[in-house]
Amino acid sequence: MALGVTDLKKGQVFQMDGTPYRVVEYSQKVVGRGGSIVNVKIKSLLDGKVLAKTFKGNESIEPADITNKNVQFLYSDDNTFFFMDEDTYEQFELSAEDMESQKGYMKEGDRVQAQLFDGRVINIELAKNVPLKVVYTENVVKGDTTSSVLKDAEVETGITVKVPAFIKEGDLISVDTTTGAYRERVKD
Repeated sequence: MALGVTDLKKGQVFQMDGTPYRVVEYSQKVVGRGGSIVNVKIKSLLDGKVLAKTFKGNESIEPADITNKNVQFLYSDDNTFFFMDEDTYEQFELSAEDMESQKGYMKEGDRVQAQLFDGRVINIELAKNVPLKVVYTENVVKGDTTSSVLKDAEVETGITVKVPAFIKEGDLISVDTTTGAYRERVKD
């Protein structure tokens, strides 16, 4: 079943010229007599290139035949991330370059979704929010605990997140994997 151009919302995956793409940005402009033009920025799920593309309202787009599979993140070194298929126990790897936007949100042993296109892993899909432990943050001055004051906190994966002043070392916080923003403190 083909997709219409208005189905190309942010995050939608589709196929064009045999390559799967994900919509990164979407804007629609209605023109005379009920027609519309859709401008999108799309990212290739094979090589990561971002393109700007314009579709006319009557064009149809082919949905990408993407399958998801549960995998476990095993470990990483400087250049490579290693995963294991939870059903077959087969291991596979992705380059650190391919994992650039996800690497700060995974810990060894985490379960994530691998997206496959033509039997090949093209992307790792993370949960919307992940719990991460704060390993270092400055102590707050007594009385300065309003939630509008933000400070840096380093979490167990090595990334730095802006957190409210009341967060301290050892706290478990929820972090949005799309924006890298603090969401809330998590109860243990």
